[in-house]
Parts: sequence; structure tokens; C-alpha cells
Amino acid sequence: MQYRNLGKSGLKVSDISLGSWISFNDSSNIELPKAIINKAIECGINLFDTSDGYNAGHAEVILGEVLAEHPRDSYVISTKVFFPSGGGPNDRGLSRKHIFSQLHKSLKKLKTDYIDLYLCHWYDNQTPLEETLRAMDDLVRQGHILYYGVSNWTAAQISDGMRVIDKYRLYPIIANQPSYNMLDRYIEKETLPLCGNRGIGQIVYSPLAQGVLTGKYLPGVDYPKDSRANNPLARGAVSIFDYLKDDILITVKKLSDFASELGISLIELSLAWVLRDKRVSSALIGASNPKQIEANIKASGISLSDEALSIIENILDEGHHIIKHNIEPW
Repeated sequence: MQYRNLGKSGLKVSDISLGSWISFNDSSNIELPKAIINKAIECGINLFDTSDGYNAGHAEVILGEVLAEHPRDSYVISTKVFFPSGGGPNDRGLSRKHIFSQLHKSLKKLKTDYIDLYLCHWYDNQTPLEETLRAMDDLVRQGHILYYGVSNWTAAQISDGMRVIDKYRLYPIIANQPSYNMLDRYIEKETLPLCGNRGIGQIVYSPLAQGVLTGKYLPGVDYPKDSRANNPLARGAVSIFDYLKDDILITVKKLSDFASELGISLIELSLAWVLRDKRVSSALIGASNPKQIEANIKASGISLSDEALSIIENILDEGHHIIKHNIEPW
């Protein structure tokens, strides 16, 4: 396993990290997520991502139960705040009240005294940016969180945030969590340059395009029964069905064939492509069983040659794919 600094911070995170968006949704069965998390730890993964909104907060409970069996200083927990936690008017968003309320709930569920990385899950246009960032700054100074960042914010929103931070000398944003893969490259034009200049590391989600870049979906063929395409929870900034179009799947088949020529899997090719950019601190994967962890971590340390990257670019250019990315809370 390879490790990278999270942005300009001194925090080292594994370049492959484990998320819990859909993976930990069966609250009645902790044995499977326990096996997945323990396999991840065994393979060298040290960054575990969750949210107070995943599975109505139960994902945090499951992650906390399993990680409590390991030394606290051996892993990095990332969780998020934004989504509704109840029916009250202050039970959502990024107000100071909601941030503090949810942080303390997350600490209890995760069975920890502090959160390593606390993320604003989406942008809140109903709360002053200064209020949100001052709340995060206070949580850092109080020791409840060590670092903070954002997720699903546009480059303009991040830039506005940095201006507030600079003006009031607040603790800086250290991480951004966007969607990024070979089929969804919206961050390359503005977000990556901005964050690279400001020392904000990327923890990218959907590096395998919600499973499409594993090669399990084929043009004109029914979806596998146990696939994410048949999971009603598979929705977000980009829907899996945005990827499941025959022209895109034909391109994926070409990428898979090229990966075979290189002697690696499409999974390894896809993750290595994301990690080719050193502004990406970690690629966030999901897993429904321990074997998927083993398949994913093989990508760590793979370096694609300039020639290979050029061939990949040509394959993608031939497809002329445009994924419409939604940066509004769904």
C-alpha cells in the first residue's frame, strides 16, 4: 500500500481508501462489514469514510463498532454533515447549530473522542459561509476534529470559502471529496487547479464509476442481479444509469481490452489512472465482500506510462462522452 499526504497537511492516508455509502446498509449483520473492514486494515488501508447520512446514521455505528477493536492512532476516520437528521427546522444543513449537534452524535456512534476529517457533505446556500467555516475552525481549535474539508462543492464555492478563510485567518480547508473517474472528469477544468494551488487534497469517490469500470456491465446485456444498478440507493451527484449507455459501455470494453494488453485488470487500470494525478490523495472504493478489497488494492503503486495514458486518452476521446454532473443536493 502506498500513502500520500492529504493536501498540504502532514496527514498520511492510503492512496486506496474504503467508503461506506452503500456497503454498510444492513444494520442487522455486522459480520460482513467487519470482515470487509478488517481485510482493508490487513491490506494497509488506513482511511475510512462515512457520513451521518449513510443508512440513516447506521453506517457510522457499524464502522465505529469494528474500528473500536483497533488502536485509534492506526486509522483515519472521515465523516460528513449536511443531510436531515430529523424533522425540525434546524435538523439539516451547515448551520453552527446543526454542525455541532451532529458532530457530537457522530462521535458517539463512531466510539471516538475526535474525528480526523470532518466534511461539509454539500454546499448550504441557506447558511452564511462565514458561519459554517467559523464553526469548523472552532471544532479544530477545540480538538473535536483534526482537519476539515468539503464534498460536492463547485470550484467557485471552494474559492469563496478560501476567501473567507483568508480574511478571518481560519483553519484552512484541507480536503475535497468529489466524484472523479475516466468517465466523469468535471473537476479537471477548475477544481483540480484551484485545489492544487491551495494545497487541498482530493479524496475522490466513484473512481470505478459506481462499478461500471469493473467491466461487469456489457452493452445489450441485462444487469447482474446483485449489481448496484439494481440497488435503489444507487443515486447521487451522478446516477449509475448515466453511465449505463451502450456507447459508454462500448468504450469501457475497449478500456478493458487495453488493460488486458498491459497485464492488469480494468479495476487496476481505472484506479491507477485516477491516482496518476498527485493532487489526488486517495481513491475511495466501496466493497460488498473482502475479495473486492484485494482486487482494488492491487492498483496501489501501479504507474501508467505516458504511452499508456495517451492510448487511454484516445479511447476516451473516441467515445465523446459527457457525463452531466449535478452539484445540487438530491
